Amino acid sequence: MTTRRKFLRALGVSAVAPATLLIGQDKQPELKRSRLEMLFGSPETATPAYKPTPLLWSDETITAAWIGHATVLLNFYGTKIITDPVFSDRIGLNLLGLTTLGPKRLVAPALTFEELPPIDLILLSHAHMDHLDLTSLEKFDRNIPIVMAKNTTDVVDNLGRKMVVEMDWGETMRVLDLEIEALPVKHFGWRFPWEVDRSRGNWSGRSFNAYRMKMNGKTIVFGGDTAYQEYFKDLGDRGHTVDLAIMPGTFIQSDEPTNEPIERLHAAIPESGMELALSAHGETWAMEKMVADNDSAG
Repeated sequence: MTTRRKFLRALGVSAVAPATLLIGQDKQPELKRSRLEMLFGSPETATPAYKPTPLLWSDETITAAWIGHATVLLNFYGTKIITDPVFSDRIGLNLLGLTTLGPKRLVAPALTFEELPPIDLILLSHAHMDHLDLTSLEKFDRNIPIVMAKNTTDVVDNLGRKMVVEMDWGETMRVLDLEIEALPVKHFGWRFPWEVDRSRGNWSGRSFNAYRMKMNGKTIVFGGDTAYQEYFKDLGDRGHTVDLAIMPGTFIQSDEPTNEPIERLHAAIPESGMELALSAHGETWAMEKMVADNDSAG
């Protein structure tokens, strides 16, 4: 069995600065639910522990707030980025516009869509419905550029977006003032089971990315979804110092213990040389110092 410590080491800890940080997963009550309960049930949605205040953030540093699951709001030296934006209460198949068949949120978003600041860039890791939510995406201004994984832009074809860019593993490009590189992860990419995906050995199938973003000499890595792998070691081998690594989670989609990842993460952090930036929904982190004036939602 792969240990969390080994996984952290795969991020390139031995070759990157001790300031590398991780956004963790909030500790929640253990929930055991059947597949039918996950799809049709209506479990109570928890309230986030904190409420971010992005209008007060400085444009002179990096600030991040965990909205929920893979949705993170970033102010990267004045460029506002949102990753995998999902604000829906339930994700899955939309049935005639009447209801959605799929998993319900364990924790409500720390901000509503209406509470977001003006967004400059949307970053989408892959086409899974808990990361690419059409109901949420259609709320954003159509002029906001979107960066997506290879062979996934067709999912948003009907949204009338003005600028949608696909990136494949190893490709680097400039978007706004950012240098962005698409990184490989260990996952899969199909949106529906009948689709071809890259993990099945077909290079033309739907892909799935992590991303490296660089500005002003600082680097953020957004991990998307990934199982244990050693691809991230390449960042350290290439001399990249990672200042913030985002490794998220929120929806319950299996019968695995909901608290196991965060418990293993907390156990591994003391020996990793890293600092845990965020571990509660809605919590905010700013480079050089933790933000201590979060407004409690309780």
